[in-house]
Amino acid sequence: MEAALQRETPVRKTVFPLFYFLIFFAFGALFPLLSVYLQEEAHLPGAAIGWIMSLTPIVTMAAQPLWGTAADYARKPVELLTLALVLTALFGLLYSLAGSYRVFVALTVLLSAVQSAIVPLSDSIALHHVRGHGGNYGAIRLWGSIGFAAAVFVVGWLSEHLAFAVIFYVFSFMLLSAAALAVRLPRYQAAAPGRLTWLDVRGLLSVRPFCLLLVASFLLFGPIYANNSYFGLLIHELGGTLTGIGFAFLLAAGSEAPFMKAADRLIRRFGMAPLLFFAALVSAARWWSYVADPPLWFVYITAIFQGCSVGLAIPTALQYVRRLAPERVQATAVALYSATSSGLGAWFCTLAGGYLLERWQIGAVYVFFGACTIVGVFVLIWLGKLEKTTKSAGEKG
Repeated sequence: MEAALQRETPVRKTVFPLFYFLIFFAFGALFPLLSVYLQEEAHLPGAAIGWIMSLTPIVTMAAQPLWGTAADYARKPVELLTLALVLTALFGLLYSLAGSYRVFVALTVLLSAVQSAIVPLSDSIALHHVRGHGGNYGAIRLWGSIGFAAAVFVVGWLSEHLAFAVIFYVFSFMLLSAAALAVRLPRYQAAAPGRLTWLDVRGLLSVRPFCLLLVASFLLFGPIYANNSYFGLLIHELGGTLTGIGFAFLLAAGSEAPFMKAADRLIRRFGMAPLLFFAALVSAARWWSYVADPPLWFVYITAIFQGCSVGLAIPTALQYVRRLAPERVQATAVALYSATSSGLGAWFCTLAGGYLLERWQIGAVYVFFGACTIVGVFVLIWLGKLEKTTKSAGEKG
């Protein structure tokens, strides 16, 4: 037993952190600057940009549950993850060759369908490993934030001084590197006998707290993920350069790391629902502060608040999902959560943001983000009360 744990320690301490660093470096190299690329290089209008950027979350919403169900059914998440990484890298390279709106749309759909599997499958593998061998998921996941933060700064500078298309080359290279590293990720035997059925999924969707958490995730994470598309445009409109955009994302994503590391300890002390509630309030305050064309220095300072919103919300919500879902369908539950938050929620907020940007201005986009997040706060209050009621009833029973 001790020998097994010794073999697993390097996986948790080196392989998982480096793996998360690589995949989120890839995401940070492409997605924060993609909307600016479409505006400056492809010369597309705001509504067209909104449509293209909204395709990723809507395709994600459809594809992620299929990937999660496939992982639960086949019990080969590492192999599926490796396939998704290689295909995503390939479509990223093809994206750099696109020259028309229709080609952008087609490649966005293809890239999104395979890219949508990467984070939920990685999270399922990491959480399974942590649960079986000890450790802190937040301490692993923070390396994703570090990678994202480093990428937007480094690649922002490279795209400004070399060529804008470098965002696609770095994206693909990092994902291929992650695919090569994936062979060292741990494999697991089936967690339960038999095969996943529709009754298992329907039973998951009958858990009322889980469904409320999906609604709250839609309203909280929709603006958070959509902000990755519009934050660069906000800074650009306020007079920032591509390097300035990278610096702002460096501050925002870099500030997440210490909060992710502390997330497990804070969850044990305050509970999951109160911690998500706090993160939602911080997010709402940040969105509303961007409404009235703030000075650029103010945007840089408030970007740091992303740490105590996103840095707490991501590990807390994910562990909340795992707690509410039966073990047999946990990969499916994570996929449904991802499809609702980074899928449907991000699609809705990104698409609405594109129309608001074209009809009014960037401030209107953040009014909408703030309103969605406030509604999410009330859903979290409802969820907290429901869990307290359920707990009290169980104790009386």
